[in-house]
Amino acid sequence: MARTVKFKLDDTPGHLLRRASQYAYDLFTSEVGTGGLTPRQFTVLVAVSQNEGLTQTDLVTLTGIDRSTLADMISRMIGSKLLARQRTKNDARANSVSLSAKGRTALNRALSKAAAAEKKILSAVPAAHRKSFMAALRAIAAATSEEGDSRPAKKATKRKVAAKAKKKSAKRKTAKRVAKRPSKKAAKKKR
Repeated sequence: MARTVKFKLDDTPGHLLRRASQYAYDLFTSEVGTGGLTPRQFTVLVAVSQNEGLTQTDLVTLTGIDRSTLADMISRMIGSKLLARQRTKNDARANSVSLSAKGRTALNRALSKAAAAEKKILSAVPAAHRKSFMAALRAIAAATSEEGDSRPAKKATKRKVAAKAKKKSAKRKTAKRVAKRPSKKAAKKKR
């Protein structure tokens, strides 16, 4: 005979947050339309519109979308002409992202519809509890920001990061040794 597990899903925050997230996603999709922006695309467009020229790393921090997912999303959004990407002036390795004309139009079309979806989400919470509900959601979001990406990094990624750090360290050591050596001209003058 199967043993019954004593665990009430309706008393677990993780389960309730997943259900609430699905509800929010469904409301957004019904308001914006299935052919429109996804909730994550909308989030990226809003973040970029409010902070033109952000790097992709800045967007990871601002949106809470993990690095690899965001990089893939941005590539697709650039392909769809919603975003434009260019190298930053300060760091040639980093890309900054800006809205394209098509992206600005898509965002403007979705804003009122997304606001309607957000209003419907809050209407499920009694008016007297909305302020504390939003405060609780902000606290959870802040906890994820403080901890960084809560998912464990893949071992291969950890190895790559460690290998890059080791390579950088070796390059610095070599550069220091080369800097300490006298130049060939200086060595000839001494002779």
